[in-house]
Amino acid sequence: MSASPKLPPLDPADPLGIDDLLDAEDLAIRDTVRTWAADRVLPHVAEWYEKGELPGIREMARELGGLGALGMSLEGYGCAGASAVQYGLACLELEAADSGIRSLVSVQGSLAMYAIHRFGSEEQKETWLPRMAAGEVIGCFGLTEPDHGSDPASMRTYAKRDGGDWVLDGRKMWITNGSVAGVAVVWAQTDEGIRGFVVPTDTPGFSAPEIKHKWSLRASVTSELVLDDVRLPADAVLPDVVGLKGPLSCLSHARYGIVWGAMGAARSSFESAVAYATTREQFGRPIGGFQLTQAKLADMAVELHKGILLAHHLGRRMDAGRLRPEQVSFGKLNNVREAIDICRTARTILGANGISLEYPVMRHATNLESVLTYEGTVEMHQLVLGKALTGLDAFR
Repeated sequence: MSASPKLPPLDPADPLGIDDLLDAEDLAIRDTVRTWAADRVLPHVAEWYEKGELPGIREMARELGGLGALGMSLEGYGCAGASAVQYGLACLELEAADSGIRSLVSVQGSLAMYAIHRFGSEEQKETWLPRMAAGEVIGCFGLTEPDHGSDPASMRTYAKRDGGDWVLDGRKMWITNGSVAGVAVVWAQTDEGIRGFVVPTDTPGFSAPEIKHKWSLRASVTSELVLDDVRLPADAVLPDVVGLKGPLSCLSHARYGIVWGAMGAARSSFESAVAYATTREQFGRPIGGFQLTQAKLADMAVELHKGILLAHHLGRRMDAGRLRPEQVSFGKLNNVREAIDICRTARTILGANGISLEYPVMRHATNLESVLTYEGTVEMHQLVLGKALTGLDAFR
């Protein structure tokens, strides 16, 4: 009988060997984004969060465009054409720095650019996508309204025809990138159903006051969109979609990035907890040597790497053209919920230090409270899965 091959030692950073599923290009993209985030974001993000600002966002967008991170998985028009797994790895690394940075990239690429790429005219694509991919133009996505979040079919924003033009009136709320955007994709009711419109933000009647006094996603630009008799030419409408399937397909694409991104916030908090537990001494020894602390770390590691495996599996399905929206709901529901629990457990290991911005844990935990809600609340994803499992629609 031949001897069993000698196994390499367990890597505490990758206990399941998930990196073995990645090829050289995957790893290179991940490492490039990780290095950028470490150099550009991590030294400053606690201060940005404390002040509730994201200075230099336009310069940051151009840097991310230079990395190929904007519209990363889209083909043509200056986009990188990366795989879904590669895009997911980038989201994980960006959110390990801060959820606000991943949100900037997600809204730009998976919502605004994706809507134009999938549903826009050739002229719209040529006009906007190359500049958005380069980070020269920032985009936003207007769907949620002050009175309509989980029920977008009841939106009140309305677009009516006036001769050869469209005239838009309404309000959108909680819009990432809104006040720094050069273009907004706005969804509105029309006489023929819900339509999407490509709205240059310098159009008369359009304004985007920034929302202040947030206690989550503070290193992110969040705005209201105000549309008062915004007159657009006939060709401003996205021609290839009518109805909710347009915005909902965009949201599904963006939620996929959240499945990965949430695990980045969880990883950062977990790593902080491990580092703290192995250096913080109580009762004459590191607290990581006590059974209760090790039980917490073990449970956190199990959920973290299960979540990364789930994200990887969904990414491979997306690359194969087999990913269903219900499967994205599965991933978003599980991974954000588990990421919040990991952050909260990490906070208990750090004790009182866990609430300090000297550590990333509380920042990630509060950010994830927003991530838990946007692009589909827990309840909405539970009902999506409930319908898939039973065939019964509990929405209405």
